[in-house]
Amino acid sequence: MMETRTLQLQPKDSRRYFILPQAPEDAGYYVYRTPGNGAFQYAHPLMMTAILRVEREWQAVDNRKFGVGNISLAGGIANKDHATHRSGLEVDARPLRKDGLEIPVYWSQKKEYDKDATAKLIDMFRTFASVELIYFNGPDIPFVTPLADHDNHFHVQLRG
Repeated sequence: MMETRTLQLQPKDSRRYFILPQAPEDAGYYVYRTPGNGAFQYAHPLMMTAILRVEREWQAVDNRKFGVGNISLAGGIANKDHATHRSGLEVDARPLRKDGLEIPVYWSQKKEYDKDATAKLIDMFRTFASVELIYFNGPDIPFVTPLADHDNHFHVQLRG
């Protein structure tokens, strides 16, 4: 008797947005700060494409992974911690650490924070996606706008 195997697909929400793959083998990114298996990582197709494209380009130039955080809850419902992140076109990402650890770093932590790599990652988002704005408080990085509480992550918003 032949064994039947079921192919598991990523969950979809009411908008038909998929959750960002949570632990793809050999990926150039890791996920963080998402309640319950990616519950805050439903991505618009443009954002999904952007993250996966940047991830491939990033792997070609750096062996560290970058952290991907909040995107959108299922159905784009509101969240008490974010006024945004409802469209699936916004993503939070961590700045790069010099030691490559997959933990937070603040831009002010000069020994741990890798400004050059973070600037390169931000530039990749701008190059390979239709970026509308990027919030980040790290100084001397082109094309970013400071915003309160963006010291340990940058926020990328795409055009819809």
